[in-house]
This record gives sequence, structure tokens and C-alpha cells, in this order.
Amino acid sequence: MKHLIFVSVALGFFSGTPIASNAQAPVNSVAEAKSVKISPQFIEGIEIRPEVTTSAKPPLVNKEQDKIAKQAALPARDENSVIEKCTALQFKYAQILNMDVEAVSNTDLYGFIEKWWSTPYRYGGATKDGIDCSAYSGTLFHDVYGVVLSRTARAQYEDCEKIRKNDLQEGDLVFFRTRRGVSHVGVYLGNGYFTHASTSSGVMISSLDEEYYKKRYIGGGRIPVKAGE
Repeated sequence: MKHLIFVSVALGFFSGTPIASNAQAPVNSVAEAKSVKISPQFIEGIEIRPEVTTSAKPPLVNKEQDKIAKQAALPARDENSVIEKCTALQFKYAQILNMDVEAVSNTDLYGFIEKWWSTPYRYGGATKDGIDCSAYSGTLFHDVYGVVLSRTARAQYEDCEKIRKNDLQEGDLVFFRTRRGVSHVGVYLGNGYFTHASTSSGVMISSLDEEYYKKRYIGGGRIPVKAGE
């Protein structure tokens, strides 16, 4: 037994490390860890403090995009406002012409057509009792545009600046050969439609795409005085 004790003491002596020091090491390590201070770190000039937490910030609003979005919303509101102000007359003729109601803006023109609608055709006539095509176009131009036209369809054709079919605008004249030469005239409204005094139904609206008028169409014309307005 004495020899065993001696050997243990000898091993401790030659190792150079007291037995008690091995047991104390974990305690000292914890103490040293607590004494270590976390110093601020700097990355490219930005101070990072691990102990500070920050909440997520809302994304920045692109002011230019926000402005564009607001402006894009305005036309829809303005368009609705225009439609709300349209009259029953505009809605009626928008349906007849298959056009947007806001495009039927010349209320003087459509008011004139409404007043003369279904007036019977009478060759040489110029009243509500009966009117022919050139008298109707002449009366329309006088009452709506303040322009005096020649009395006959042929003379009106000669007075016009000739216009291609694809370039027709509201208020242009359209001419047809129902007999020899220029023998019928109407006033163009848009979207392929025109108003005229027809021999069969009186004052009405017809389409240039109707087979009868498509075959007899001569051309369109614009009155120079009106074109300069």
C-alpha cells in the first residue's frame, strides 16, 4: 500500500500539474468567457452591434411610379364623368352608329337629324312635307355648320375637295350614282354611316357598306369653307 501511494505522488510530481488544477480549469474558463467583452465590429464603415435588434422597415415608395399610377387612374374617372353627362339623344345615335357614346359629341348635328327623321322624300322639296337629298344636305349644312351649299347634288360634288373613303370625317359629303352621273348625296357621320333623304324611306341613316350604296358610291368630298374651320 505504501508503494502505491508513493507511485501516485511521484506521478503527480513529475507531471508538473497539481491534481486540483485539473478540476479548476472549467471554472476558470467560464469566468474568462464572462469577462470577454464583445467589441463593435465595422464592415465598410457600418457599425454592427449584435446585441441590437431592428424591425423590418417598409419598402421605400417610388414617387415617380406612384405619380404615374395616379395619373393612369384619372382618365377612367374622367371618361365615366363624360358618359354620365351624355344625353339620351347621344345614347340613341351611338347605338345606331355602333359608336362610343362620347364620340357622338356634335349634339347640333344629331338634334337636326332627329328633327328631320322620317321626313318623306319629294323631288324638288325642301320642307318637312317632303325634301330631296341635295336640299336635305344643304339645309343640314346651313343649320349645323352655317355654310351655304349649291342646290343640286352634282353642283355640290363639283364644289368639294375630293376625299378618299378612308379619310372621310364627320360632316363630309358622300356621293352616289343612282342614275346617270352624280344623282344622290348624303352627309357622313362616322364609322361608315351617313344621313340622307332616301327615295324609299325619306330622311334616315344608312351604311356605306350596304350593297346598294357600296355599288353606287362615287366618292367623298369636303367643303373648303368647312375644312378651314
